[in-house]
Amino acid sequence: MAATGRVFGLRSNIPISSDDVSLRNSPFRRPTSISYCSDDNGNSAPRRKRLLACAASKDVQYRIKEEGQVENHDYRVFLLDSSGKKISPWHDIPLQLDDGVFNFVVEIPKDTNLRMEVATDEQFTPIKQDERGGRLRCNLSWNYGLLPQTWEDPSSANLEVEGAFGDNDPVDVIEIGDSPANIGDVLKVKPLAALALIDEGKLDWKIIAISLKDVRETLVNDVDDVEKFFPGALTSISSFFRDYKMIYGGVRGNKYGLGNKPLNKDYALKVIRESNEAWSKLSKRSS
Repeated sequence: MAATGRVFGLRSNIPISSDDVSLRNSPFRRPTSISYCSDDNGNSAPRRKRLLACAASKDVQYRIKEEGQVENHDYRVFLLDSSGKKISPWHDIPLQLDDGVFNFVVEIPKDTNLRMEVATDEQFTPIKQDERGGRLRCNLSWNYGLLPQTWEDPSSANLEVEGAFGDNDPVDVIEIGDSPANIGDVLKVKPLAALALIDEGKLDWKIIAISLKDVRETLVNDVDDVEKFFPGALTSISSFFRDYKMIYGGVRGNKYGLGNKPLNKDYALKVIRESNEAWSKLSKRSS
């Protein structure tokens, strides 16, 4: 996803610029789900060496609310919590559910052609149609969306990936299971691989994952299993995200770093951990 140039404060309606250094005095409210965890005695303590933001301890049911007309500029899909209140799919949904299991918010369902993405510059960060270039983008063969509570820091250069800076968005997920999801669905997934996409010079990580509900989920646990049980999927995904701008927009395509190949599960978890840490720093700037 392309950078918007600004992101919205957590549970706030004030945008945060990526280069704003005055946020320590801002009135942003920081979500209680990310900063403190309880120890075995029930005492709260700042998160330090936990792998990721606090994991959710139970299933939470989310609902969606559509506003505006589909394919219009005003169309938005909001997420609601169990009480019916609007929440941010980016900031308010926990990232980690269990060891190796993560929440994934669907922006573009499999086999649909509306290019949807979270509006990081709007209150509650609803899902909206991306109409850059004035056209529908392209048809995806996978469920596509984001990992909540992650952020690709545009001020941080990744020295492992050609010194590319983050694209100022949450980390993207490509879910390879067989079943199409719906816009706004929150699926439990496990990461399998990562692609270091460089899009217009910016680092735009793609995490390849599978839904826990997929019939082949127990068979795939790392990048090699993807090729074995989903033959051709890695090649198709890599080719699509490298070439789609040329195919649909007539502009120069993207490229990959780190050897131009999918990286294994451990590396994917490293990307998730680092992007979650970046998001946590972003949230602390709003306190």
